[in-house]
Amino acid sequence: MKIFAETERLILRELEYMDESDLFEMDSDPEVHLYIENNPVQSIDEITKVIEMLKKQYQENGIARWAVVDKSTNECVGWSGLKYFNQSLNNHNNFYELGYRFKKKHWGKGFATESSTAILDYGFKNLNIDTIYAITDPKNENSKKVLTKLGFDFKETFDYEGDPTDWFELKKVTWEDKKQNS
Repeated sequence: MKIFAETERLILRELEYMDESDLFEMDSDPEVHLYIENNPVQSIDEITKVIEMLKKQYQENGIARWAVVDKSTNECVGWSGLKYFNQSLNNHNNFYELGYRFKKKHWGKGFATESSTAILDYGFKNLNIDTIYAITDPKNENSKKVLTKLGFDFKETFDYEGDPTDWFELKKVTWEDKKQNS
């Protein structure tokens, strides 16, 4: 199992089949899915297919969403990571998008910010990405707070499959300035 990064409280590693029950706990919760298509998973088989898709992304792109593991409990509390888009989204092609999702019982603990900080460092340093994007539902105030805290700039609201979606971006130079001044 490949570990990509560690923080004070977290290990960020490839998602594995052993994470299925933790991911099912997270993705079967309607509150977790409130701002993401409102379509919780119904079976472990759906989670298995997601892990297979992510393993394919690791192979094809060298990056995908990572398991976020709490060092103190060894529990997979959710996922966070970069997704490489080689299809068009909001008039952008071939770009990296930051995303994260956590079990409800771990909301408000700072895991999204902590894991995303390590992921952004990895993306800008190891992958030499110039710009990383993020999208969220305009009503998801907590996600927007995380993105703003990380230094992302809100750019616009666009139509994504019939729903309004907020588009954010973070430039490498902005990230480096933020890190240097903190």
